[in-house]
Amino acid sequence: MANSLETVVAWAKRKGFVYPNSEIYWGLANAWDFWPYWALLKKNISDLWIKHFTQERDDIIFMDTAIIAHPTTWKASWHLASFSDALIDDKKTGQRFRADKLIEDYIEKNREWLDDEALAKKLWVKNLSPESWGNDWMREFIIKNIPHNPDTKQAADWTECRNFNLMLETHLWPVANDASKVYMRPETCQSLFTDFRAVLDTTRARIPFGLAQVGKAFRNEITPGQFLYRTREFEQMEIEYFVPANPDKAMEIYNQWKKDCMEYWTEVIGIAPDHLRFKDHEKLAHYAAAAVDVEYLYPWGFWEIQWVHNRTNFDLSQHQEYSTKDMQYSDPYTGERYIPWCIEASFWLWRQVMVIMLEFYDEETLENWESRVVVRFPKQLAPVKFAILPLVKKDEKQVATAEKIFRDLSKSFKCEYDDWGAIGKRYRRQDEIWTPYCVTVDPETVDESSPNFWTVTVRDRDSMEQKRVKIEDLKNCY
Repeated sequence: MANSLETVVAWAKRKGFVYPNSEIYWGLANAWDFWPYWALLKKNISDLWIKHFTQERDDIIFMDTAIIAHPTTWKASWHLASFSDALIDDKKTGQRFRADKLIEDYIEKNREWLDDEALAKKLWVKNLSPESWGNDWMREFIIKNIPHNPDTKQAADWTECRNFNLMLETHLWPVANDASKVYMRPETCQSLFTDFRAVLDTTRARIPFGLAQVGKAFRNEITPGQFLYRTREFEQMEIEYFVPANPDKAMEIYNQWKKDCMEYWTEVIGIAPDHLRFKDHEKLAHYAAAAVDVEYLYPWGFWEIQWVHNRTNFDLSQHQEYSTKDMQYSDPYTGERYIPWCIEASFWLWRQVMVIMLEFYDEETLENWESRVVVRFPKQLAPVKFAILPLVKKDEKQVATAEKIFRDLSKSFKCEYDDWGAIGKRYRRQDEIWTPYCVTVDPETVDESSPNFWTVTVRDRDSMEQKRVKIEDLKNCY
């Protein structure tokens, strides 16, 4: 990966994409506020995902469910019992770390040019997924290989590894006690399972079909970091795809979803295929028959951006048991009744924004040895589609025409109006925020005697080529 995280984060802050949350009050660790460019980029990604996976299919229903659910939801799903990370403390400083992340960081620092199998052999471990080792083995590895606190660089006195639940608590009703305790959802999928019966009763949905949504989730992460990679507040895009209760058929559909998701990343978003890989889970969750992560080549190595799970019928079975409501599907053709299995495709929206920044950010040297920063986003993702630029700010005709073009185009596209500074500097500003087209209104545009009357110069972001286009034809650029 050519672009460093530091370079992209510095650019994002400089261009006003992100701001540290509560900065006037000394900040809140790894919490971010987002400016319109970032918000527009996120919306464009979300809209593209919704279009690809729901609008262009007739077997997936798009939903939007509440952030807070009845507490029994999380008991049924085992989140209260098992949604945890293994943590280890340094007794000398009182600092707490995720054991698996300490080990993963160590592994990547020692990777050199070794593949996974060779690196595991070198480190004397059976695999490179520490969470599958168990707490005792992780602690033993840390004591042997990571004797120093990664923050202080001083010798550490490590505790045992202990599990810590990631659920964020809050309270409803005036009195805060155990009876009023509820949880901010740590993932967006469970409400899709609890709504399964209602969907069957109110729609013509037939197996196989899916439920999808985009929404906020919250996790009490102990070690948030790496910019947008791990935050306590984030957004997910999830699909729960319900299939017949047949293990072989479920695995066939699971493998198809793996293929569909990889095609989304490479063909729809445009990520280079060699920057992506599948990584099967070494240790399966209690609900899973199969699980795989889609990993992206971040500056620090391959890490997760998405997963696909074969969740069996665990979730619907649990909610049937705890709610006593029938979650069975009745096949209208065979009369067979069963609790469907489920294939889950879950995407991290904020991580996807970060990946796109890393993937498409570019610094290039031009023929005249001038350098420029240009972000080569797919045009459908660009936050701003057109920049409208009057060549001479003091020319009333140019300004009036540019303002009219801005008003007209803004009905269909997000546009920016920029009349400050030399035209070359304005082009560079738009290159840095990914604007595909700069539309320049010049003297010929407003000169009725000119053969180019009522045309503008359109400059392409990537090639920097310029051509004259009739004003009424600008919409055809897309």
